[in-house]
Amino acid sequence: MRALFLALGIGLCTPVHAQQAADTVAPEGAGAGGLQVPGLLARAQAAKDAGRPVEAENWMIAAAHPLAVEAGATVLRAGGTAADAMVAVQAVLGLVEPQSSGLGGGAFLVWHDGASGEITTLDGRETAPLDATPTLFQDASGQPLEFFDAVVGGRSVGTPGTPALLKAAHDRLGQAAWPGLFADAIRLAEEGFAVSPRLASLVAGDADRLARFPATRDYFLPEGEPLAVGDRLRNPAYAETLRALATHGPRAFYTGEIAADIVATVQGAPGNPGVLTETDLAVYRVKERPALCVPYHSYEVCGMGPPSSGASTVGQILGLLSPFDLAGLGSDDPEAWRLIGDASRLAFADRGRYLADSDFVPVPLKGLLASDYLKSRSDLLRGDDALPEIAPGRPEFDHALNRGDDQSIELPSTSHISIVDGYGNALSMTTTIENGFGSRLMVRGFLLNNELTDFSFASHDEGRLIANRVEPGKRPRSSMAPTILRRDGAPVLVLGSPGGSLIIGYVAKTIIAWVDWGMDVQEAVALPHLINRFGPYDLEEPRLAAPLRAMGYEVTLRDLTSGLHAIEIGEVLQGGADPRREGLAYGE
Repeated sequence: MRALFLALGIGLCTPVHAQQAADTVAPEGAGAGGLQVPGLLARAQAAKDAGRPVEAENWMIAAAHPLAVEAGATVLRAGGTAADAMVAVQAVLGLVEPQSSGLGGGAFLVWHDGASGEITTLDGRETAPLDATPTLFQDASGQPLEFFDAVVGGRSVGTPGTPALLKAAHDRLGQAAWPGLFADAIRLAEEGFAVSPRLASLVAGDADRLARFPATRDYFLPEGEPLAVGDRLRNPAYAETLRALATHGPRAFYTGEIAADIVATVQGAPGNPGVLTETDLAVYRVKERPALCVPYHSYEVCGMGPPSSGASTVGQILGLLSPFDLAGLGSDDPEAWRLIGDASRLAFADRGRYLADSDFVPVPLKGLLASDYLKSRSDLLRGDDALPEIAPGRPEFDHALNRGDDQSIELPSTSHISIVDGYGNALSMTTTIENGFGSRLMVRGFLLNNELTDFSFASHDEGRLIANRVEPGKRPRSSMAPTILRRDGAPVLVLGSPGGSLIIGYVAKTIIAWVDWGMDVQEAVALPHLINRFGPYDLEEPRLAAPLRAMGYEVTLRDLTSGLHAIEIGEVLQGGADPRREGLAYGE
């Protein structure tokens, strides 16, 4: 194990307490890559740079930007719950990394209650407009549109769910005063914040699309040039939107002037208008759903059920791998990755055929996760080489299973928040506007999602209906996988990641690294990714490329920019933040 980490440049170090000095500390206020880090978080940045988990006694937060972590820490320090802190974190994330999440998007939240021991989920996924049709993403001849022809503009915008989710979580799970949770985000929006290297790079890479719409262009390309690292960026329009939300709650967003502006922006998008209406906004509701929990060794892995495919597909991967001794093989053995890769391919085949919004389409969850079905699929892995072909299975179900295979596209973006508070509550929330910068439409200081492109562009496959087709009011299938692991009813690991359909592999790999290979949370999130969804094996580093090719895999070397945030709950809290992005774990 140590040889693997040294070969990959990942340190095996002892934890660093958030309040302790580190041997080597970056200059106060400066993080890796030039990102400005608040002074209080400098030790957390140093721990991350050294590959060490951060420790804390009482509470911990891990999120995608230091300013968002600082806002959440302020709430937790004052006695707020994890749900209270999440509101503050999300409000800041919508400002400092607007390309990934915000008020114009949606989210899934998984919650372990410290008092009752119960676990539940809140579904804040966007919905298709009531005027949407199954041919929304098809041209006049019935052929699916090219991805970005569908994304950029109003056609791809679903009814946002994030503002309603923030209030629903606060009402059920919070205790701090609602208006104060927006204070840091409002201040930062008015005073400005330093543009991070990641935001500047993404703006430059998407400049042509951002330039298509005046409000978006003026914000991200002032005077025609992309934002540069260190530019002070102010967003007074966002501050005003947050003030309205803080004062009047979600009704200020879903009705009235803000709603009217959202609809006008969507329907008036030049070249690609959408069909969202004020009625769609007014009738939107968050749904509380039962958590989907599956066993893995001595743990219970809990997450979000449909319309997410995250928990079920992660659960299938882990279930298929349970009969095999991954711990004995170790993380540097190609055989371990053959098993993980083909287990993932089998699970993704089932996902593509059966997973969709269960309010609209019967989903055979029980059959997909049944022990006898998983055993029959797991037996396919008992070989030496890559499986030559993968097909969906036939899980037991009391409905017809004559479904077509999905034809949706999910490109990486999104953000993830993990929080454990001083009351024993644990929160895992993945939040998104889908593709980077969403639809590229900006209104009232925030970007609108392109979440509808998570539906299948085709409605039929060889005459069979596709489960994840567009339907009015339906929620598109997601890969977001906010996850809480429990042991004997107590939470022990809180994690999740952005990354489109890659999220499932990121989360499964991190669970395996922590459970089977005994890594701490920082080692587990930093472990190089090897991800297989549809056949080709995506690798971050080349060491295992040759043996995987010899097994029959097509191998691609490329960056896999997850954004994993994980918290281990034991005698102390230990937090890990993905070195591939700008986030931090911090606690006290």
